[in-house]
Amino acid sequence: MPSDVIRVIYRKFDGSAHRDYPARRLAEDDLGIWLGVSAGTSSVYHGRPSVEQIPFVLLVPHHAWWTGMFNPPPRTSEVYCDIASPARWEGEDTVHLIDLDLDVVRRRETGLVELRDEDEFAEHRVRFGYPDDLVVAAEAAARWLYGALGDGTEPFATSYRKWLALVV
Repeated sequence: MPSDVIRVIYRKFDGSAHRDYPARRLAEDDLGIWLGVSAGTSSVYHGRPSVEQIPFVLLVPHHAWWTGMFNPPPRTSEVYCDIASPARWEGEDTVHLIDLDLDVVRRRETGLVELRDEDEFAEHRVRFGYPDDLVVAAEAAARWLYGALGDGTEPFATSYRKWLALVV
């Protein structure tokens, strides 16, 4: 039986700490594994201790180059997708991801979709020596997400709301 608590570990390509937090397994479906993070959860952000102020739901797709974070108000980003390596599971209670800098965000108030951190991606591509196939996969994921967040593709339209309701 799968664990109820999953440790989510994001690192950068060079192995440095990025994010690390516990999440509650909410469900698994054809899209991936849905995890809930409550306000007050202790976490690590950019290698520093932190506490989550606003709850969120994280979708870890089965075989995709991204993760999706779904947020309630007052967070200004309704959906925040990190371009990341496909999930690598360690047993059933730890998931490892490599954050690849690019983010695709949909703003709550305007519905505007933004591609963010292209400069960081370009810098890290050189500094960390991203392989060409990784660059192609990351850029393709960002393009797909940019369209999907804007056109009503699920799970970015409404289906995430039933999971978000479990953590707010």
